[in-house]
Amino acid sequence: MTAVDTDIERRWELIRSKGPYGLLAVGTLLSLATAELMPGKAERIAVAALVAAGFALQLWWGRASRTRPGPSTAGTVYYTLRWALGFVLTWLNPFFAFYAVTGYFDSDELIPGRRLRMLGPFACSIAVSGSQAGGLPFHQPVQWAVFAALLVVNNVILTVVGHLTSQQEERSRARAETIAELERTNTALHQALEENAALHAQLLVQAREAGVADERRRLAAEIHDTIAQGLTGIIAQLQVVANAPDLPTARSHLDRAADLARHSLGEARRSVHNLAPVALENDGLPQALKGTVAEWSERTGVRADFTVTGTAEHLHDEISATLLRIAQEALSNAARHARATRVGVTLSFLGDEVILDIRDDGEGFDPLALPDRSSTGGFGLPGMRARAERMAGCLTVETEPGRGTALSARVPLVRHE
Repeated sequence: MTAVDTDIERRWELIRSKGPYGLLAVGTLLSLATAELMPGKAERIAVAALVAAGFALQLWWGRASRTRPGPSTAGTVYYTLRWALGFVLTWLNPFFAFYAVTGYFDSDELIPGRRLRMLGPFACSIAVSGSQAGGLPFHQPVQWAVFAALLVVNNVILTVVGHLTSQQEERSRARAETIAELERTNTALHQALEENAALHAQLLVQAREAGVADERRRLAAEIHDTIAQGLTGIIAQLQVVANAPDLPTARSHLDRAADLARHSLGEARRSVHNLAPVALENDGLPQALKGTVAEWSERTGVRADFTVTGTAEHLHDEISATLLRIAQEALSNAARHARATRVGVTLSFLGDEVILDIRDDGEGFDPLALPDRSSTGGFGLPGMRARAERMAGCLTVETEPGRGTALSARVPLVRHE
């Protein structure tokens, strides 16, 4: 209930409790002013006694109503006695119709039951209409006709006012229910906002943790693809030096080892700067792959061919770096495990995607029997697959023992911005 509704209810309560006193006092004062209209002393004594009874009845109900709030039998008795006093007083003096009017105000608060509640105001309208028709009892037939007309008019007015009042009360109840529902909705919304804020904070923490974990994996893969592969090549060259039959051969492999060391150092510095492959610093992906394949073929002594199909595009740096790293890892695996005599690398531009195919005629393997990555091993297929998936792509492998290996990485074609 709003503050306005509370204030209106308080005013109505004041009218119900104090109104009968005031209206009875008004009727008494007007009757005293017109005392000469009363035919005899007995009527005056009766009026005085009834007025005293009316005030006494109000005092009694003022105390009794505190323990009997709402419609009740006691309220019906009080209403009936008050109506009887008002009717008799109006019979003796028409000005007491002011007191009879009180029945219009509180029948809903005193009388239980819809039918009895409607009967109360109708009974009051009898006294009021009689007073308006010239006072009871009637001495001429025309007064009865006027009384009947006034009774109809008064009850029509009561019906209209009652209907309007009911509509207003219904609107007030609906408004109160709407306000209560809005308050509940606001409370629920506030709770939902608090829960959403807590969930948002939790998601931020999880996203931060996931980002840190992903960055660690990416850094590990970058280190593996740069420093680790370079050191592996250096070790291989130094092993050849250790078994070299003559000085020129040893010097050649030492020069290759030095070149690998310088290359790995450059990769390490570049990785620290922005983790992008050095080979892509000045060249696009086709040129970088061509150089990587040629360098790998020269270092391993295995024939390797590189082919580009479709119209070459200038790719986004992340796409280029991902495909180059996958090619480097695949070639490294081929050198260490495949024992291949020939390797083919193809880069295909197909409009909305880029495909990198790497094939060898080596020993192959059983994809379902791959060993777990050791502390000294490489990232292998899981690392290459993770790289492709980070770019919304995929990696497929076709191989079987003794039949070579075909690896295909497909990623979206995202052009350089």
